[in-house]
Amino acid sequence: MAQTQKRTQVAIIGGGPSGLLLSQLLNLAGVDTVILERTSRAHVLARIRAGVLESGTVDMLHAAGVADRLLAEGHSHAGCVFTDDDLMVRIDFAELTGKSVTVYGQTEVTQDLYAAQDALGTPILHEVADLVIHEPTSSAPYLTYTHDGQTARLDCDYVAGCDGFHGVSRQTIPVDRRTEFERVYPFGWLGILSRTRPAHDELIYANSASGFALASMRNANLSRYYVQVPLTDRVEDWSDEAFWDRLRACLPRDIRAALQTGPSIEKSIAPLRSFVCEPMRWGRLFLVGDAAHIVPPTGAKGLNLAVSDVFYLHQALISALKSGDTSGIDRYSDRALARIWQAMRFSWQLTNMLHRFDGEDSFAAQMRKASLMHLSQSETARRELAENYVGLPF
Repeated sequence: MAQTQKRTQVAIIGGGPSGLLLSQLLNLAGVDTVILERTSRAHVLARIRAGVLESGTVDMLHAAGVADRLLAEGHSHAGCVFTDDDLMVRIDFAELTGKSVTVYGQTEVTQDLYAAQDALGTPILHEVADLVIHEPTSSAPYLTYTHDGQTARLDCDYVAGCDGFHGVSRQTIPVDRRTEFERVYPFGWLGILSRTRPAHDELIYANSASGFALASMRNANLSRYYVQVPLTDRVEDWSDEAFWDRLRACLPRDIRAALQTGPSIEKSIAPLRSFVCEPMRWGRLFLVGDAAHIVPPTGAKGLNLAVSDVFYLHQALISALKSGDTSGIDRYSDRALARIWQAMRFSWQLTNMLHRFDGEDSFAAQMRKASLMHLSQSETARRELAENYVGLPF
């Protein structure tokens, strides 16, 4: 079988939002990229993910020139609500930090980035198979892969692994040269999307005797809801009626009374885990986003952490390729990990504060109530939560 050979400055493995954003920023700075994605574009755009964007993420999308639709259709939120069966506490982001978050679906971000990359003419290869990263610790790394029935080789200066938890990039780093930290939680989130009016104009994080629930939204007529379920549950075990009954049981009385229900248009169960791989660099290979770290969705940090990785990496690559300054390359892993571990701590803290754990005693439930009471009484506690929620500085 014939082999085609090409060259680019940065080979990007993964056509999700982190890979697309990195490519967009590099292209705008005059750096050539090629994106290789193992699935189809339709499959990438069918992924349903969270849509709470930190202020820094919004700034990055502006810098990338892909924020027009976000400005027109995104919903700025100046706060969110934490509640249990007895108490509701609003965290006022604007008052406590001067910032806000924006609700805009990850699928929409990905669509905007695809449109921008198409306009720039960036090569994006979908349904790439048999991809192997060669000689990442040399000065001349390259990739081999199969595309459209042909084997191909792509030479490059650097490789960005934006290919997720199950991708080849992290596995390319020798096992004895990486350390992995993991916490698997004994529950998941059953989520549905419904064409209904949101239960509240801001996100509600509910801790109740019936377990955790989250009331979120995509827009004024599209709601996203989650409830805590055992990992052994399957989507087929939950009818729409059973889901709505559980959600009502978790929400405060006033919110419950105004809840609009309807048929689900998407339903899935997401397991919760915390995962970090160190280091995030192996020679000229760099890990970005889910390839290096997974956070439970409780703190809304998944996409936002990937964007902060892109922030550090795009600066480092531009400096290295344009001026020969490799100091950013050398610091990338340490800079990214410092922020990642702070987000891990925040997500872990919220997960423990809001969920029931199997086999827990009555003391654990009282501690969750005490944590919410502390938030209601302490401006310092609310400010610390708000600062982490809207996003720590890059």
